[in-house]
Amino acid sequence: MSDTLVPLLVAVPLLGALLTVASGLVTERGPPAVAAGVLTVQTALAAWIGSRAIADGPLSNEVGGFVAPYGIELVVDGLSAVVVVLVAAVSLVVLVYTVRDDPGGAAFYTEYLLLVTGLSGMSVTGDVFNLYVFLEISGLATYALVASAGDGRSAVAALKYLLFGTVAASLYLLGVGYALVATGTLNMADLSVELAQAGYDSPLVLASFGFIVVGLATKTALFPLHTWQPDAYNDAPDSVSALIAALVSTVAAYALLRILYTVYTPAFFEAVPVARDALVVFACVSIVVGSVLAVAQSEVKRMLAYSSVSQYGLVVVGLAIGTPAAVFGAIVHLVGHAIMKGGLFVAAGTIDDLTGATTAEEYAGLAGRFPVLGGASAALMLAMVGVPPAVGFAGKWYIALGAVRAGTWPVAVVIFASTLLTLAYFAILVERMFVAPASASMQAATDGGSERLGGPATPPRGVLALIIGAAVVALILGLAVTDLQTALQPTIDSLLS
Repeated sequence: MSDTLVPLLVAVPLLGALLTVASGLVTERGPPAVAAGVLTVQTALAAWIGSRAIADGPLSNEVGGFVAPYGIELVVDGLSAVVVVLVAAVSLVVLVYTVRDDPGGAAFYTEYLLLVTGLSGMSVTGDVFNLYVFLEISGLATYALVASAGDGRSAVAALKYLLFGTVAASLYLLGVGYALVATGTLNMADLSVELAQAGYDSPLVLASFGFIVVGLATKTALFPLHTWQPDAYNDAPDSVSALIAALVSTVAAYALLRILYTVYTPAFFEAVPVARDALVVFACVSIVVGSVLAVAQSEVKRMLAYSSVSQYGLVVVGLAIGTPAAVFGAIVHLVGHAIMKGGLFVAAGTIDDLTGATTAEEYAGLAGRFPVLGGASAALMLAMVGVPPAVGFAGKWYIALGAVRAGTWPVAVVIFASTLLTLAYFAILVERMFVAPASASMQAATDGGSERLGGPATPPRGVLALIIGAAVVALILGLAVTDLQTALQPTIDSLLS
């Protein structure tokens, strides 16, 4: 029964997008209501199917009854279960903030649900070509959402993202083409067998690996392929920034994990060790440069964007090291980063709405004016730094532990250095919020200036609950990391075998 429901993880948000268009023809209140209902169903469905996959083993469905490798296969194992639940739950929660942000129009909510469709499909597909299809669906929806602010900056950011995204998807598709020529199949499980038979040192196989990794690394926003990300995060509407910062690169990084260990498998890295070394170096450079660029920023949303460049570097270096501890740490950090960074972008957007503050200097005195908002934001920042027992610490700990066990001590040093740099730029914000005298923006808010700005005098309760909830979840995940490891261990063992 569970197997037959797997296609609904893609069908529900896709049909919801069509219903959103139809409801917009009837009433202006229809699209957000439909989106909320669809995402509620999607979250419940993802949680139920995911729990079954973790408890009973992987679930698969050959769509239309066409047997793999010729048909389209959808697969849910422990790892994809975590990601598809993350996509559904975060999309539903961010919708609370999106409605408050009031983007208006059925088109926005249609694009929102199409993005969920693409990300959900990327999470559960068992076919490398259909991964490309879902990658394009999510990309096209994201470009439209970034441009939905309707001003010149968001249009330029969307165009830049479109150009980078098109090149990235084209590189990925070119890699898939090389893999197809080498093996004659597109099914992930079948590819893992056929690639080994074709020979890992085959020029076709090596070319497929290179193009696919560079394409997905661009989508993940690793340095120096990251330059689309700061503008997209900074110039998009606040609610869109929160959604894409939490999910888009997260699912791209998951897709990279899936390709590395389901398609090419650890045997590829044993046969071609230079591929692993190149990934490690690539990721370490992203970790350091992303952190340095974040320290240099004055705009908060741009600082958070460059922080993501560093954090995704941490994820990829864990994947490249390839020990059980490092891979598990990469998964934990991937999930934790989505929650923490989504919460921080919601906080940044809320602060902008309340006070007009967008830079670190303008955050001065925030905690005195809005103590709960300031406290929850600071908690998320400290979790991102890696203060125990939050999930940020757990992810970094396991990645560093895996690096030490693999004998790659320089990686552990890079992780420690990046943690200090992360502390540096978040410490600046915390100091401004809690210690520095109130800025003009905060004084204006205290004097009722937020009403002059057209925003509320106090944070909306629903949005404030969302930010506090993100901080609480980050803490709970850190405390429950051992239980998560137990649940995911069979999947990790299968990936690394």
